Amino acid sequence: MDIISIIAGLLKGTKSLMEFEEQLKLLMQKAFTQWVGDVFEELDKTIKQKKLEEGWEYCRSDNRSVQFLFGSVTFKRSLMRDKRGNSHYPLDECLGLVPHQRYSPLVELKVAELASENTYREVANILKEWTAVSLSHTTVGEMVKRVGKTQVEADKALVEEMEIAASLPDGKKVDYLFSEADGVFIRGLEKKQGMEVRHAILYEGWETNGKRVSLRQPTVIMTTEDIQTFWDEVQATAANTYSLEKAQVITNSDGGAGYTAERFQTAFSQSEFPVLNQLDTYHVAQAIIRTFGGGKSEIKEQIRKAIRTHDLDQFTLYLDTHESTLTDKKALKKIKEFRSYILKNWDRIFDWRDRVKNVPEGARGLGAMESNQRHISFRMKKRGMHWSELGAEAMVKIKQGILNGTFKQNIRAFVLSLAQWGLIVEAREIYETPAGKASQERPRSEVRARRLAGRPRKASEFRAPQHPRYPSLYGNITSFPKITPSK
Repeated sequence: MDIISIIAGLLKGTKSLMEFEEQLKLLMQKAFTQWVGDVFEELDKTIKQKKLEEGWEYCRSDNRSVQFLFGSVTFKRSLMRDKRGNSHYPLDECLGLVPHQRYSPLVELKVAELASENTYREVANILKEWTAVSLSHTTVGEMVKRVGKTQVEADKALVEEMEIAASLPDGKKVDYLFSEADGVFIRGLEKKQGMEVRHAILYEGWETNGKRVSLRQPTVIMTTEDIQTFWDEVQATAANTYSLEKAQVITNSDGGAGYTAERFQTAFSQSEFPVLNQLDTYHVAQAIIRTFGGGKSEIKEQIRKAIRTHDLDQFTLYLDTHESTLTDKKALKKIKEFRSYILKNWDRIFDWRDRVKNVPEGARGLGAMESNQRHISFRMKKRGMHWSELGAEAMVKIKQGILNGTFKQNIRAFVLSLAQWGLIVEAREIYETPAGKASQERPRSEVRARRLAGRPRKASEFRAPQHPRYPSLYGNITSFPKITPSK
């Protein structure tokens, strides 16, 4: 019976369009999983025959199941031994399936994308309702950790590459580059344990669409690692993206520990100009409210005006006068802390537009960090959430990849690197031969050396890896060995 007749019979046998669609969905899932399984087994026969001709030995056929978005595909594939006696599943290596991999890369990618905006339980429910994927919230969490590691590895590779590079890459040239940085604290698993999500954003300016203003070419860097690792990633990202020798870098922060002017100067030391670092106006406003309370008052207006006009004498006069009227110890302590904070950062209280000669058209004041930190706080601080160190780092890296538009690219490159576990063995065997050892004496790029060492590559290094026996296998699906249907 052909598929048209089956669907027609299904429509005739159901009582409503809703029931028909539900049954058709099950039919499609069943059909596709069966068809894909059949294709995999036919491909296994083709590869098996080729391996036998090359002198490999057939051992047995074993079942394997992989969960795709359209359903679970079960198929048999051949276990074989090469000439050296090493065991292989050639079909697994051809498809890029690593040992114990139960879910397709696309399933894991979609799970991570959903988890970046929803709780793990919500993700499990959404997948169960809309796809053929059924998994627990615990499995979702494990996938998030595994997928988040791809961005972690990409960032580490970028930092390492910048450290060993003889010269900086030719990046984009800009007249101005803006950067802001701050931290968000989230709860850890232990009582009273907290972790700081360090967050930086780089952008080239502003774009206007009607009344809506957005950042131009924003790039975010997020991590829960130590402060030095964070700034290493900021510096590597900036150096890999931009050529800043002639650029004026303008930065913004609250001046807290880890986000000082000196940190920005080091991170953007590529520029020939001193890095401008201004105190974030949001934190100044918050400090005024904490000290003098909410609502309108004359002293608050006077303090704001003195800070806005950068009049230190007036600021001191207003603050001294107000302090002399206080007797409460807590209020006096707040005044002391406020004075110390403002005076410590007095030289950083300015509008960058007053410090540069040629202000670009459409220039605005800095202060984008607070709104951008909502990407973290809305997902990781709501409903009393608590995070493990691995889970928190994985989540912020997934958020980083999605916001930067590099998430899928890094997943693809990392999965293909891992999928080469069998190919790496073959490459090592090749290089152990006399001819291979001789070829090793020739200079190789760091990318090639990293690949042969079995280390995952960052996304920018990916250039359609070459299979030793099936050239361009991963670059184009049509390059798979031709399947001859069995009779």
